[in-house]
Order: sequence, then C-alpha cells, then structure tokens
Amino acid sequence: MSNYNTIRTIISQMSGQENIVVVPKLFVKLTGDLTTAILLNQIVFYSDKSKRKDGFFYKTYKEWEEEICLTERQVRYSTKKLVASGYVETALKKANGAPTVHYKLDFDKLLDSILTNCQNGNLHIVGMEPDKMSESLTEITTETTTKITTLKDNMSSDQKERSKDYIPYEDIVSYLNEQAGKSFKHKTAKTRSLIKARFKDGFTIDDFKQVIDIKTAQWLTDQNMNQYLRPETLFGTKFEGYLNEKGAKKHVGNSNAKGSKIPGFKGELPF
Repeated sequence: MSNYNTIRTIISQMSGQENIVVVPKLFVKLTGDLTTAILLNQIVFYSDKSKRKDGFFYKTYKEWEEEICLTERQVRYSTKKLVASGYVETALKKANGAPTVHYKLDFDKLLDSILTNCQNGNLHIVGMEPDKMSESLTEITTETTTKITTLKDNMSSDQKERSKDYIPYEDIVSYLNEQAGKSFKHKTAKTRSLIKARFKDGFTIDDFKQVIDIKTAQWLTDQNMNQYLRPETLFGTKFEGYLNEKGAKKHVGNSNAKGSKIPGFKGELPF
C-alpha cells in the first residue's frame, strides 16, 4: 500500500461519529474548563435515555475513558465540580453486581444557570437579540438535519440492510444486569441466539425490557426464583407468555400462596 493510501486509511479510521468528541462552547464557558465541559456534555446526552424512574444512569470509569478519553482522576474532579455547581447529582448504586457511580442531571438548574449568565452578559456566545439567536439555532438545526438526511440517502442498500437487521444484544443484556444485579455477557453465543430468535419472531427491545421488568418484580427478592433471572429462562420459548402477564407486581412477596411448590411463587415453573 502506498504512503498516500496508508495515510488516507488512517485518517478515515480516525474520523466518524464514534471517533469525535463534540462539546458546545457554551458548556466550556459555563464550567470554566474543557474537561468538565466534556463530561457535562455527555451527562446531558445520557440524561434523557435512562430507563430508571429516578432518572439516574451509570457509567464506569473505564467506559468514560473509552468514550471521551478522560481518566478516572479527571472524571472524579469534574464530577465533584458539577455536583458543587448543582448541575449533577450522584449516587453509588449497584450495577452488574458491583457498586457503581450513577449520575443524574438537574436540567432545571443547568437551564437556569445558562439563562442567568446569558442575561448578565457573562456568556459571550450570545451577543445577539433573542429573536436572532432563535433564528441562528434554527439554521444550525436545519443544516445538521439536512446533512444527516443526505448521509442516510447516500447509504448503500447493503448498509441500510445491515442497519435494519441490527440487534441490540448489549443494550438488552446490560438492562437485565442493571435490573437484576447480574453480570451476564452479551457476547455469549447462547444468549445471542435466544435474543436473535425473539427478534425474528417480531419482538422489540422494549418487549425485552418489559419482560425483564415483569420478572424482576416477581423474582428479584425471592431466594428460590432469583436464579431464573437469566437469559436462557427469560428469553426462551416462554418469552411471549411472560410479556403478556398482567399485574405482575401485585404478587411480589406473596409467600402465602396455597398450593405453591416453591414459597413466594405462583404458577408454572420457568423451565
């Protein structure tokens, strides 16, 4: 391969959405340093994607480093700074069987701070009337949307087909681990085959999460049934039956069910 082609290949591998960290200049001015701005930007991004009712989401220090190239020391420093500013709340909760820092954005506090600083003229990203700012943001949004649409239109039919066939193995297994306090691997052949089979049946990621929610509500605190909170049980042939169970949470902790072979469990065994 020629030097030109080698350099071109390297540049291509460096580029792309997964290899770019984009940080709004506003966040840099607001936090006072680039490192904290990068972390804040990602917390804002993930804040509306959490499936937890309390709004928290978790990231390990290793995941932060892989995603935004910040060391554990940098993340700890920036997190303390964001907590002190009131933009972020943290809590140590169990994830994948281990205590992990969870994050929650105080969006109202962040928005209030942005508006206050803009009104005081401390953030010079403004420098324009509100109407003009709105027009500018609209133009940026329109331009970005147009570029994304163009990229989608330019995708080859093969790329579109691969995108259509995408199965979120990691998201599903991570959700199970988070809800049940387990540590299953999403790359296990058996687990992937079960998930793939259910997707072929027409089920979606939301169906998987609903089944996980239903069965963790029933079995999580049951010493006998907790062992069945696993892919081979939840994602097997009884998947549709679990999905259609009604009032699952009403039976949690009901250890006085007459006729049950296992205390706290009503109905057919999951195998």
